[in-house]
Amino acid sequence: MLVAAFEGWNDAGSSATSALAQIAEVWGAHTHRTLDPDDFHDFQVNRPMVGPDGSGGRTLTWPSTTISVSVGPQTGRRIVLVQGVEPSTRWRTYCNQILDAAEELGVRTVVCLGALLADVPHTRPIPVQTSSEDPTVQALLGVEGSDYEGPTGIVGVLSHLAYERGIHTLNVWAAVPHYVAQPPSPKATLAILMALEEFLGEPAPVGELAEDAKAWQLGVDELAEDDPEVAEYVRQLEEAKDTAELPEASGEAIAREFERYLRRRDTGGGPVAGS
Repeated sequence: MLVAAFEGWNDAGSSATSALAQIAEVWGAHTHRTLDPDDFHDFQVNRPMVGPDGSGGRTLTWPSTTISVSVGPQTGRRIVLVQGVEPSTRWRTYCNQILDAAEELGVRTVVCLGALLADVPHTRPIPVQTSSEDPTVQALLGVEGSDYEGPTGIVGVLSHLAYERGIHTLNVWAAVPHYVAQPPSPKATLAILMALEEFLGEPAPVGELAEDAKAWQLGVDELAEDDPEVAEYVRQLEEAKDTAELPEASGEAIAREFERYLRRRDTGGGPVAGS
């Protein structure tokens, strides 16, 4: 399995890239290859960053893309991770280089992570939508195809080109409250990881994210309380959410949560973290 996330247009609140970084850190990913940033980036759009190198010197960090490999601690399944910045140019070449490396590593499924800004309240579970244009994946996982029409980001292009190669594809998107768009957004990151857990087949490496998400929500609560207009807007979003059909409360969702609890208990993964 390959899991990809990119900074930029597809990454509201840095939620998707933070989820991938969490997996890479906890599961000890090692670099397989790095794409040359000169081929794909306009450095006036995505400028290199200068800073200390930890030894008294200075270093430049370029907006590159890293393909790394980690191993799930419970299943032993190899997970390929693609972390990068959405490129400025040559998207097809960029995606094909990623997919060439994926095929070299024996990848059979590509999962693209994303996050978008939406009219959702920060006080409720973060909505996460999974979709696929792959009929096999739709039938196997019970997910629907996307009905979105319009501009797409690099995750949409990568997913489409992977499907054209005969690689199974899945997209996982979180909805981030637009009035707290600035990163980090740990509650959305946690929601992505919990959704991804179902496809990884083992407990997701959530670490301290559950506590971070609680602290983030309390912080936003305090900000909203200081601004009556924001507080009223949040109340309206809550009312709309609570009166709408809630898939989180469906029997199927409850069954998934119970299965997740049993899996964590059997593997010693600890209690289920709320999102």
